[in-house]
Amino acid sequence: MRIAITGSSGLIGQALVQSLRADGHDVVRFVRRAPAGPDEARWDPAAGRVDPAGLAGCGAVVHLAGAGVGDRRWSAAYKRQIRDSRVLGTAAIAQAVAALDSPPPVLVCGTAVGYYGDTGDRPVDETAPAGHGFLPSVCVEWEAAAAPARKAGVRTVFARTGLVIAAEGGAWGKLFPVFKAGIGGRLGNGRQYWSYISMHDEIAALRHLIDTPDLSGPVNLTAPEPLTNREITAAMGRVLRRPTLFPVPAPALRIAIGEFAEDVLGSQRVRPARLLESGFVFRHPGIDDSIRAALA
Repeated sequence: MRIAITGSSGLIGQALVQSLRADGHDVVRFVRRAPAGPDEARWDPAAGRVDPAGLAGCGAVVHLAGAGVGDRRWSAAYKRQIRDSRVLGTAAIAQAVAALDSPPPVLVCGTAVGYYGDTGDRPVDETAPAGHGFLPSVCVEWEAAAAPARKAGVRTVFARTGLVIAAEGGAWGKLFPVFKAGIGGRLGNGRQYWSYISMHDEIAALRHLIDTPDLSGPVNLTAPEPLTNREITAAMGRVLRRPTLFPVPAPALRIAIGEFAEDVLGSQRVRPARLLESGFVFRHPGIDDSIRAALA
């Protein structure tokens, strides 16, 4: 299959490209610079420009591009960048897909469990409404921006991803060095739920979304049972064989990372109901195996 991917230089994008190419798929990477070869195509999400040649003949388009939520302290300007990189990019891809004479059968848009906001102890699945706050509002606009593709009859799937456990980057990429040094600990009171997923299962799930014609709309990409930050901290200590005696008080976290701390301290007990119902089988359903897989 010929598959177009945006965000291919990101943590998940790189892993997806590698997985698809290993199985013989023809991957076209959308880039913002001049293409370096026939496997790249140009796009400018802010300007709404997408090279249609990169989409021609594709059996699927996977849209993963977006500024990192935790990459910088949230200023007003960076919050605009977080929003615009997702909403404008999704609109550009959806409009380009819809304009093709022969659109691809499926568009998979990577979104986030941030859609649900702080759910406390309450478990939620894809039937739950959007939460309140900055990240839920971004997710709502993000998914709405794909409307042109849906109206053109393209099966559109929203991959609402949780915290991906990987040593190479993302939130867990920042946690591993701290815990390996023996100075890790719970964040705040540790009672907040974290909805995680191993990198292997994240990539397998994205490919499952491409290959399962009955799936459309939101699909949560998280392990079957979310755990509290306290439980995850204990698991990091077990697997790494390090003490976890250095909790980070909530006020200190707010000073260190600003407004984003409220989302780190918030609780998201998200379950992948539709993924499980569609027959997906997790390779790493538990936290210990997910951590070990990231370190392998």
